Amino acid sequence: MWFTPEYVFQDVTHITPEFLRAKGVCALVLDVDNTITGDQSQIVPPEVQAWFAAMQAAGVSLTILSNGAKKRVRPFAEKLGLRWVSRSAKPLPFGMMVARRRLGVRRAQMAMVGDQLYTDRWAAALYGIPAFMVVPRGPDLGAHVRFKRRLEAPFWQKYYDRGGKTL
Repeated sequence: MWFTPEYVFQDVTHITPEFLRAKGVCALVLDVDNTITGDQSQIVPPEVQAWFAAMQAAGVSLTILSNGAKKRVRPFAEKLGLRWVSRSAKPLPFGMMVARRRLGVRRAQMAMVGDQLYTDRWAAALYGIPAFMVVPRGPDLGAHVRFKRRLEAPFWQKYYDRGGKTL
């Protein structure tokens, strides 16, 4: 079950403070590409900006955790006023440890939000926290990600075969 999603959301904006409270989560670790913006984009969509504001107003702590380079992640995170970890080496847990310390929460209070099973979902599983997967926001621009998507397909199907829904 390390690669099979636990929860799948149509978009990051479909994750609500109420859902998080019901799960005991008060802090989110967020991937960037195809999770909160398009692949390699520096644009924060208006609906995502509104979602960030609603999360922060509800007291949800947020941080960015990306395998991307500092030159990619830093400007994006700074637009949102968030702390960030670049070159996190997901799925290894080291970046997740840094993110947890920065968030100042217990592991049981945090969750990972991402779009890739082999990085985001697996990182959450290895660290022992829930993963809230999202449908990618746009096309994958890197060949390596497109290749991983083909390998992930059976695990996505398994989620839906066992009655999983897109929330």
